[in-house]
Amino acid sequence: MNLPDDPFVRELLPEFVDTWIQDIDNQFPVMIAEKNNDDVYRFGHTLKGSCFQFGLEEIAHLGIELMTLAKETRWDESVQMVAQIRSKFVVMREFLEKNPL
Repeated sequence: MNLPDDPFVRELLPEFVDTWIQDIDNQFPVMIAEKNNDDVYRFGHTLKGSCFQFGLEEIAHLGIELMTLAKETRWDESVQMVAQIRSKFVVMREFLEKNPL
């Protein structure tokens, strides 16, 4: 697992991860139910940018894939992608809990 070296970023990482898990759980189902590809695209775009800033490149690349799925209105695959993204955040949260600063 590749974590950022910056101690300030590392300090913020647990809250960042928890916030994304909450956003996935609360916001994404609504976007899918409404078939709102613009919001799903923005969700993926924000995920990409913020994860790159925190050094979570693997999740950032999944955000890029989500953007593509949103553009192509591939709803079932979008749901699967977000489940994969969520599981990556859960693994990260578990890692951070076992390996505090």
